[in-house]
Amino acid sequence: MSATALGLWLAALAGCVLAARRDAAILRGALAQTRASLLTIAPIMAIALPTAGFLGELVPERFAASLLGPGSGLAGHLAATVAGACIPGGPFVSFPVVLALWSAGAGPAQMVTLISAWSVLGLNRVVLWEGPLMGWRFVTLRLAATAWLPPLSGLAAEAILACLPPGVLGR
Repeated sequence: MSATALGLWLAALAGCVLAARRDAAILRGALAQTRASLLTIAPIMAIALPTAGFLGELVPERFAASLLGPGSGLAGHLAATVAGACIPGGPFVSFPVVLALWSAGAGPAQMVTLISAWSVLGLNRVVLWEGPLMGWRFVTLRLAATAWLPPLSGLAAEAILACLPPGVLGR
């Protein structure tokens, strides 16, 4: 068990103890909400995680390493920005894709760029929701104001990684 998982279990246990001491009804409500969330998320994760494993095997390593690898430079961050902006759906779709690319040799800073682009730019949300509801002039303004954020976040991640000891992220 990783230190993060252990910390999360200890925090959950402490929350249960505090809730039970305050009022048993709070604990029952929290456990019921947890159960409902697990029943919703567990089937999705049961599909998403193996899918990520399959995608990781299907994505050619030299493709991911050359286009999005640690040495791909600014071009890799721009490619990750475009790819991240084009990934449709929520985290159950996007994170298996990120995990597959990561497993196939994509760099950590480039994956920061990709996740940032998915989060900030999300072209599927722009086309389906933002444009029709907010208007295309607003969409143009927002994209012009935020399009630089994903590559900048990836470049900042590269700078941070340069300050860390080698192997700190591991695969």
